[in-house]
Amino acid sequence: MKIGELAERSGVTRDTIRFYERNGLIRSRPGQSATNNYRDYPEDNLFQLEFLTRARDAGMSIADLQDLINATEGSCNMDAAKKVIGAKISELKERQEQIRSIVQFLEESLHKL
Repeated sequence: MKIGELAERSGVTRDTIRFYERNGLIRSRPGQSATNNYRDYPEDNLFQLEFLTRARDAGMSIADLQDLINATEGSCNMDAAKKVIGAKISELKERQEQIRSIVQFLEESLHKL
């Protein structure tokens, strides 16, 4: 499918699709026509874009996503993927604790005012 159709079906902008492609998170191939520079995007990019959108919304960085894609690309190395995901979970839990601590401090400060 062309980028416009992929954007419409996925709900992701063309610019975002191009950004993800430049960063190796999705792939396309040259179109069949030799007279234009259109790219064809495989159907599985719809699933990939949904995953990327949800992961970004959850706080995963492009670098995190690249690590995850690289860990599973080609070989589908689930152990490597689990390691990347586990590390991200640990990082987010640590940040969650830091935020909880800050909120508690601010609530106590507000109460004292």
